[in-house]
Amino acid sequence: MFTGIITHVGKIADLEQRGDLRARISTGNDTSDIELGASIASDGVCLTVIATGEDWYDVEISAETVSKTNLAAWETGRRVNLERALKVGDELGGHIVSGHVDGVAKIVSITEEGDSTRFTFAAPEALAKFIAPKGSVALNGTSLTVNEVDGCNFGVNIIPHTKEVTTWSDAKEGDLINLEIDTLARYVARLAEMER
Repeated sequence: MFTGIITHVGKIADLEQRGDLRARISTGNDTSDIELGASIASDGVCLTVIATGEDWYDVEISAETVSKTNLAAWETGRRVNLERALKVGDELGGHIVSGHVDGVAKIVSITEEGDSTRFTFAAPEALAKFIAPKGSVALNGTSLTVNEVDGCNFGVNIIPHTKEVTTWSDAKEGDLINLEIDTLARYVARLAEMER
């Protein structure tokens, strides 16, 4: 489990297509305390560490994960949002995030609003019903509050601090973004379906 509070920004150091996609992610930090088998959310996707070095870790990514996320667009040099898994007693500053991406949203527009930046996204139709104003979503692993919803489109504001400590400063219109809907929204919708 994760919180959607990004702790580091890493960089894709190497990609290799074997049976699955293997990625080396450079963190710029000491990785000696990362155990093999640890879960790290990389752009919001929970990936299992299979090897480590001084300032990097390797993961294997299944074809299923690549097909459901924006990882097919990963390339060497790309910056990625990173978050280590929660430990008992950690502060829960964002919302509960599983790292199981539901689909991919597209950036429709980016506009400056005061010091913040307003992003508008188009969600897949099947996921749009789970997104509500003032609800939470995880976008590329970042816990964000939804401002408004208009059909399949929804907007969020990103404050300067978040842009500074994540990859949101790299984002452009048309980019595909990993979307994880709020777990609570999923269960509420499921219960409502069962009561019909």
